[in-house]
Amino acid sequence: MPQTEMPQSKLTLLGEEIKPGDSVCLQFDVAKLHTRNSIKVPIFVERAKKDGPVLLLLGGVHGDEINGVEIVRRIIRNKINKPIKGTIICIPVFNIFGFLHLSRQFPDGRDLNRVFPGSSKGSLASQFAHEFKKEIAPFVDYVIDFHAGGADRVNKAQTRCMFNDEKTLELAKVFGAPFIVQSKLITKSLRETFHKLGKTALLFEGGKSMLYDEEAIEHAVQGTRNVIHFLNMKKLKTITKNKSIIVKKSKWLRASHSGMFHVQIKNGEWVLKKTLLGIVTDPFGEFEKKIYAPFDCYIFCVNVSPIVNRGDALFHVSLETEEK
Repeated sequence: MPQTEMPQSKLTLLGEEIKPGDSVCLQFDVAKLHTRNSIKVPIFVERAKKDGPVLLLLGGVHGDEINGVEIVRRIIRNKINKPIKGTIICIPVFNIFGFLHLSRQFPDGRDLNRVFPGSSKGSLASQFAHEFKKEIAPFVDYVIDFHAGGADRVNKAQTRCMFNDEKTLELAKVFGAPFIVQSKLITKSLRETFHKLGKTALLFEGGKSMLYDEEAIEHAVQGTRNVIHFLNMKKLKTITKNKSIIVKKSKWLRASHSGMFHVQIKNGEWVLKKTLLGIVTDPFGEFEKKIYAPFDCYIFCVNVSPIVNRGDALFHVSLETEEK
């Protein structure tokens, strides 16, 4: 007797049924501009003929973090998002309101990543978060959320997760970024929302806002390929250039003086105690304040602002590490 095939599970997003083998672009329509123009967020869905996990690839939660947009764009352009098993959902520009103005915030001034799970009667950002949590989030199994450093902070390519979440930590190791950083869940963040829903959500950080970082983009695209291959969604060439450095504990080194800031080391480096990291000077030639490494550590985020104020975060450094 021929083997009876298992029925395909039903998948409905934004009220539209996604059938096996479908390739669709949905429009997430939550609000209009004050000019009455509709602003719709394109959502690209690729469903294979075979059942499998649902993976969400998300860029542009902050409208000025263009690295994440470019990462998801390349994944779509190179057809990495077309699985042979399961479903891959790509949202290149999540906060399209902020992206229009290259701003981190929503038009209401709120950070979208601090208003989840949102409210149907709240602010614009809160309503957007609420609709996403209701219409998209419940149908996802895995999430990779692509970010960049805010303002003038440059992140070395890294993934972040809670190390007691074994499933997410495993995914981070598969992703293979240079650093895996222990990171607590932030209240009302997208990652916390997915965690409460029982989903596996991995956060990627690389580069800085308002600037393409080719190295970080390449790490992210290859890391996504690694994850897709690992989840048996598609056979792809996996590459891990070096072992990930696992940062169990970290801290920020902050400016002790205000002034002009000169970075003296390369981001991602291992430095020894008393290595010169940077210099803060005044514009009049009266003083130079040198910043030394207080202990042996990795540097995995550097503030490249030419002007800093006392107390500004300058270097994100490791306190406790191990190799994958």
